[in-house]
Amino acid sequence: MAIIKTEEEIELMRKSAQLVSSTLALLAEKIQPGISPFELDRLAEEYIRDHGGTPGFKGLYGFPNTLCTSLNQQVVHGIPNEVPLQEGDIISVDCGVLMNGFYGDQAYTFMIGEVDEEVKRLIKVTKECLVLGMEQAVAGKRIGDISFAIQQHAEANGFGVVRELVGHGLGRKMHEAPEVPNYGKRGKGPKLKKRMTLAIEPMINLGSKHVKQLRDGWTIVTSDGRPSAHFEHDIVVRDNQPEILTSFDMIENVLNKVNI
Repeated sequence: MAIIKTEEEIELMRKSAQLVSSTLALLAEKIQPGISPFELDRLAEEYIRDHGGTPGFKGLYGFPNTLCTSLNQQVVHGIPNEVPLQEGDIISVDCGVLMNGFYGDQAYTFMIGEVDEEVKRLIKVTKECLVLGMEQAVAGKRIGDISFAIQQHAEANGFGVVRELVGHGLGRKMHEAPEVPNYGKRGKGPKLKKRMTLAIEPMINLGSKHVKQLRDGWTIVTSDGRPSAHFEHDIVVRDNQPEILTSFDMIENVLNKVNI
């Protein structure tokens, strides 16, 4: 059953969410050819701890790092390594924070230098899927309304929607009820109520929807080896439109300065 938050709890969640966003903004300046995911992970952990938080992923279910760094055909749960990023790569950076007893959780897919036009379109559409899904996150609608909006837009653009991994409720635990699939039918699933808090996170593939897990027990990759994109926001269900707790503006303000 979904846990309805108080306004005081939501304010604590906002602080956790904003720390995740500012961590990703810090990394946005560093994500260039030559830096390794492991170095990004080190920077993120240091920054989170310096600002009063604890890495939300490190040790969670046994995960070894602060960040999930998923490159190119990796969908999610990539383990940071010391292989330098290269021009033309894309990398989904998923970050979690625990602070004041509540989690924040956000993902953003970054482009390293110039990437293929079809990959740019994948990233654009995936972000649009997130926006369209969030628009449905209002009191009285259902989880399936979020799911349908995401699936419809992705598939209308010829992309594959991952089935095995989903968004989720968020709060004192990283993963709370309800699950928020990125595919489904309108009017189906649990009803959305005011002050429910959700992490909505489309995972969209350039090719097939099918994925597989690597031998490391964590990394999920596309079955056809084509790229995948991933964006995530933390939101509060409200009456007329959702309240977004995380921020892309923090990240994109940095990216705009770096790319001038």
